[in-house]
Amino acid sequence: MIDEIITDVLKAEGWDKYTNDPADRGGPTKWGITLKAWGEYRGRDVSEQDVQAITEAQARDFYEKLYVIGPKFHQLPPMLVPLVVDCGVNHGVRAASKWVQRAIGAKQDGWIGPNTLTQVAGTNTIAVYLQVCAYRLRLYGRLVSSDKELKVAQGLGLNLQAKFAAGWNNRGTKFLMGLADTLK
Repeated sequence: MIDEIITDVLKAEGWDKYTNDPADRGGPTKWGITLKAWGEYRGRDVSEQDVQAITEAQARDFYEKLYVIGPKFHQLPPMLVPLVVDCGVNHGVRAASKWVQRAIGAKQDGWIGPNTLTQVAGTNTIAVYLQVCAYRLRLYGRLVSSDKELKVAQGLGLNLQAKFAAGWNNRGTKFLMGLADTLK
């Protein structure tokens, strides 16, 4: 299961394509692993060439240690593991953990521990899944709506619909949350 989840993450992150897109604040990236993240993982300064040289085996080890085993996401109910791992990769382990904790009514400390695992085991997993999806979509909307480059464009007189992204996402996620509430 873990290997399949990591394969899905690698695909979503562009597989082995190296990028350094100016619009991507992560900078030099391969397998979805940024220069900063790779340096932190390696415990030393790394170069763009070090990022370009990341192998699939290294990428898999990186994701398994930092986004599956380390945060204990593999101990969540099986239905939640792929979603929460992907959220951890895309938004940070603490945010993904807090979303699970918020969905189950647990203390939101950002760490999956025994109390969270006990509480999540006693909840409707589908409801938790829907709520985590809704929290994630709301964040995407806020990211787009509050992008400082959007503000610059608006200052230049451009009227871009991106300013409405948060509201649209909130409107859509209301239905996910409503369904989740009926399942509790």
